[in-house]
Amino acid sequence: MLVEVDHLTKTFRNFTAVNDVSFSIREGEILGLLGPNGAGKSTIIHTLLGLIAPTAGEIRIFGMPLSTHRAEILQQLNFTSPYVSFPPRLTVYENLNVFALMYGVPDRPAKIAELLRKFSIERLSGKPVTRLSSGEGVCVGLCKAFLNDPKLLLLDEPTAHLDPRAARRVKEVLLDLRDRCGTTILYTSHNMAEAERMCERIVFLDRGRVIAAGSPIEVTHAILREERATPALEEVFIRVGEGDGDAAA
Repeated sequence: MLVEVDHLTKTFRNFTAVNDVSFSIREGEILGLLGPNGAGKSTIIHTLLGLIAPTAGEIRIFGMPLSTHRAEILQQLNFTSPYVSFPPRLTVYENLNVFALMYGVPDRPAKIAELLRKFSIERLSGKPVTRLSSGEGVCVGLCKAFLNDPKLLLLDEPTAHLDPRAARRVKEVLLDLRDRCGTTILYTSHNMAEAERMCERIVFLDRGRVIAAGSPIEVTHAILREERATPALEEVFIRVGEGDGDAAA
């Protein structure tokens, strides 16, 4: 397994954001981490990045404990979220060049140009980040996430704020990366149709706990407690949001 999360718990004073969560991700897999707002998804991602320390549990990535090999692990992964900000006065190219320097990317101009083309935002190269739309900022964040050719991508709502055409392009790029390079992806989204298409397996969270895990159809059966011919993750999401996910836990 490329990622192993064992009995992860994170508490903030009297609030438990993540409660005894365990899951693993195989190499080359796209795993969906789904659940309502407040389910614990972002806390888990921040813990996987080493930005916050777990209260209990263990994380191993690339076969190494995150607690003792964080620097080595971070060299081989990347992360993006629509809620991450870039220095606003720098242009798109300048921002990407700073990150490319940090990652030690060889031939930075060529790599940046390749990624701007990949996400169809070459026209934004000289534009200050402060003048970007929300969707354009998301695409810049995705360019940043690909700079170091990561073995593991942590993507927090990667298509948020994108129009349908741009969202489709992003999904095509991600699936192509998985198929060509075997890149492993942890994927969060509130778009359940997107999750059904993108993710081979789902870990569904509610109030910090795993309430179902498996393929999209297996999660559908577990939470709706009825047989379905096709996945129905939107119904699952609504059922959990209405407080009826406990029986599946």
